[in-house]
Amino acid sequence: MSARPAAEAGEDPGAAAARLTGRPVTGRRPLSATLTVVTLDGGQTVMVKRGDGPGAAPAEAAGLRWLADAGTVRVPVVHGHDRDWLVTDRVPVGRPGTRAAARFGRDLAALHAVGAPAFGAPPPDGPTDAYIGPAPMRNVPGSDWPHWYAEHRVLPYLRRAVDDGTVRHGEAEVIERACERLPELAGPAEPPARLHGDLWNGNVLWGADGQAWLIDPAAHGGHRETDLAMLHLFGCPHLDQVMDGYQDVAPLAEGWADRIGLHQLFPLLVHTVLFGRGYAGRALTVSRAALAR
Repeated sequence: MSARPAAEAGEDPGAAAARLTGRPVTGRRPLSATLTVVTLDGGQTVMVKRGDGPGAAPAEAAGLRWLADAGTVRVPVVHGHDRDWLVTDRVPVGRPGTRAAARFGRDLAALHAVGAPAFGAPPPDGPTDAYIGPAPMRNVPGSDWPHWYAEHRVLPYLRRAVDDGTVRHGEAEVIERACERLPELAGPAEPPARLHGDLWNGNVLWGADGQAWLIDPAAHGGHRETDLAMLHLFGCPHLDQVMDGYQDVAPLAEGWADRIGLHQLFPLLVHTVLFGRGYAGRALTVSRAALAR
């Protein structure tokens, strides 16, 4: 990590990579407004990412290191960061396969089992004020999952959606009532798991080495079913094999499939805040189903 606290105004990805790695840059290829493939002197390629908000890059770097420390899932190596920029290994991309999916499931179960100090605990060197994608996310520790999940993962985004006019007050009351029922719907109590935290399909890279790699974490301590619910939310190649591999290592408590919707309330409301009312309807459907149980 650079000794300088933040990137200079107007600094480009190549200059940031050179500064943070201490190596000359010989090429660059933009992938998006925030992501660039940079070639360093000697031929190594790295990914250079500009954070979505103040402190987003340090939070992501801390999350990657915390996941790597578990020695289970594969994550890119962090080569440097500051408050604005993150430089990591580039993962050569391959194709998803059933063997890689089953191994990913087993490795994810092992990651969750490493655990966390508390629900909501950030990585050891990670900030309290972190991000899930471009949305702010606070990591506030708690000991009781249903109450912590409602207070720190569901309701903050619901309140913002109401303030933005994306969710109506009467609709918010339905989601609030579902949160009130979480203690009886959450299933058997489990210890805090070490979560990736934003485990949708786009953050699973199927590497050319035949392994699944995880990127862009919103890592924190949470319930392991939340990561799995995120995989179900937008689909994942060979998801049945992923789940079979997971269950081989760490069988889920009875009724886990019925709880997927409850664990999806968090990402659905984050997406409501970021992308609009279409996701609010899905959050309402999940909440009404929970109230009907």
